[in-house]
Amino acid sequence: MFTIVDLVVKNARMYPEKIAYVQIKPISNERKQVTWLEFYQKMTKIASYLRCRKIGKGKKVALLGRNSIEWLEVFFGIMASGAVVVPLNYRFTNEDIKYCFDIAEPQMFFFDEEYLERIVALRSYLDGVQCFISMGTKKVDGIELLEDIFEKFTVETEKVDLRDEEECALYFTSGTTGAPKAVLHAHRTLMVSALSEAICHEWTSDDVQLMMPPLYHLAIGHLLGGLITGGTNVLLTELIRPDIVIETLSKERCTLVFLLVPWALDIIRAIENGEIRLVEYDLNKLRLIHMGAQPIPTSLIKKLKAYFPHVSYDTTYGLSEAGGPGITHLGKADESKIGSIGKPTLLWDLRIVNEKGEDVKIGEVGEILVKGNGIMKEYYKNPEATFKTIREGWLYTGDLAKMDDEGFIYIVDRKKDLIISGGENIYPAEIEAVLHRHPKIFDVAVIGVPDERLGEAVAAVICPKTGEKLTVEEMKSYCEQNLPRYKRPRHFFFDEIPRNPSGKIEKQKLRAKYGG
Repeated sequence: MFTIVDLVVKNARMYPEKIAYVQIKPISNERKQVTWLEFYQKMTKIASYLRCRKIGKGKKVALLGRNSIEWLEVFFGIMASGAVVVPLNYRFTNEDIKYCFDIAEPQMFFFDEEYLERIVALRSYLDGVQCFISMGTKKVDGIELLEDIFEKFTVETEKVDLRDEEECALYFTSGTTGAPKAVLHAHRTLMVSALSEAICHEWTSDDVQLMMPPLYHLAIGHLLGGLITGGTNVLLTELIRPDIVIETLSKERCTLVFLLVPWALDIIRAIENGEIRLVEYDLNKLRLIHMGAQPIPTSLIKKLKAYFPHVSYDTTYGLSEAGGPGITHLGKADESKIGSIGKPTLLWDLRIVNEKGEDVKIGEVGEILVKGNGIMKEYYKNPEATFKTIREGWLYTGDLAKMDDEGFIYIVDRKKDLIISGGENIYPAEIEAVLHRHPKIFDVAVIGVPDERLGEAVAAVICPKTGEKLTVEEMKSYCEQNLPRYKRPRHFFFDEIPRNPSGKIEKQKLRAKYGG
């Protein structure tokens, strides 16, 4: 069977001297790169090391670190050995790490040197871990070094027979609604993600993508598109600041960039404030900006189009349980439908259903169900949650949406975020889209708060633009002009909007803060 590991092997043969990955660390002013041949050699050395340690199919190997070339070499090396890679959020506390280890039970642990002291203190509590490997240079008793593995082990051509349905990756969800769930994926999942990304965004071997989302979650699917064609991905780490993003796009001659909402908002604000003058940068190679991970305000897309008129735009939709991005996409030919997540891609089917599981009518709101080879195998060690989520081959996403008469899908909100006020269903994302159009608002989140009479009342948490001041009276007046009465927020709070690393608003934090 053909897997993403095989794609690395193919690229090393077809494009041995071509750059596979570039790593840029602005704080330390560091730039490094690796060719496809060099990357393949490092991958196979790690796989050889794991086989010598009797780590193969069915065994778990944890990986903790920021985006880096070494992180990717280990990620692919683990899968090349036949083992299951367990990427961990580098923002996790020690308690979070212990929680994930108790579920995954990894036998080996690769980690960045910046976490060395924490891991040394924690390792006696991580039962079952045979080896700890630092991706740094500092020597500590009982900790092996990745660079020593590269020196001691030779490149081997021996290949593990990897099957589509065999386990390859165990991801932990972002936990925006509670404790993270462990999502188990097979090799077929990541191949579907790679194919979807390459098809949707028309990757060629000449493409260079700026990749900034953390690789420990399934936004890594955006990076996998480059595997199909032997393209290049540029990893920007440490400091994702608007001027650095634009400078990197210019210097690296990037053709694609994936943006989360907060990054796009920051770039627009920097342009409007005069902190960035686009005429000072060469962005002629940039052909596509694509976004996802949450509902994208239409006003935000229109501003991006205004500032980058020569660049195409695309919205993609996906989720961790379905291999990340690429279930649907808007497509550059359908920009008249901005605000939509588009239509299902070639490898996916999609339905919108009511509470009884029946397809809703055109224009009606229901839950998105998806079917395809990218669906997870299961929530690991959680059969009850798996049974609730996957039924008759369809994955129940928890996302609410509606479809127009041309088949374009529009996300309405998360099912868990639905507000029921006075018997009316109110979708926060719709209100957020209206508030985003206010010229003084930088970011906004809408939540439901307890109300004795209505059950729930609408509350808006607003982060004004830098230097701008907003009042409750001003917001009430704006809402009276732009929203029907039952959708108007009854409460306004001015605060920062908490978002997780994938850009999603952490509404449970806002409900905990303001819901009382």
